[in-house]
Amino acid sequence: MTAGGTTRRDFLYLTTGALGAVGAVGVAWPFVNQMRPDASTLALASVEVDVSSLEPGMSLTVKWRGKPVFIRNRTPEEIEASKTVPVSELKDPIARNANLDAAAEATDTARSAGEGKENWLVMVGVCTHLGCIPLGTSGEYNGWFCPCHGSVYDTSGRIRKGPAPENMHIPVFAFTSDTVIKVG
Repeated sequence: MTAGGTTRRDFLYLTTGALGAVGAVGVAWPFVNQMRPDASTLALASVEVDVSSLEPGMSLTVKWRGKPVFIRNRTPEEIEASKTVPVSELKDPIARNANLDAAAEATDTARSAGEGKENWLVMVGVCTHLGCIPLGTSGEYNGWFCPCHGSVYDTSGRIRKGPAPENMHIPVFAFTSDTVIKVG
């Protein structure tokens, strides 16, 4: 017995326990590590898109995280039609824009790329009802129409009619130059 009241046996128990814990972590690490996303998944975390060839009225669909993303260069008429709709008339008054506050109203500017870039609309092209892919420049409001269950979106991607409960979502995106948009 030593002065502190511990014995050699106590030391051996402590050392054995510590080595056992290190061994358990060494055995478990490969299982934990294999649950992390692989390099191909991480590569899809963001995508850069050159939109220099999109004239007003044209759209482009890119794949991001396994989902379609609609990028549209809207015409002045489409923007004006969207701006004239009062938020109080919308089925979903929330912008659903990941770039803004979660409670932001679904105004046309809040749904677009913002001041000075109102013509650009970037949104996840998935119907918020059951996950179908809506058809572009279709429907009563010349926006998007989901033929599966009849959801109708306007030129800002806001739900106007049908069973969809929310506006189409807008992902995190930014212009890295005047002609390149980075989604994600």
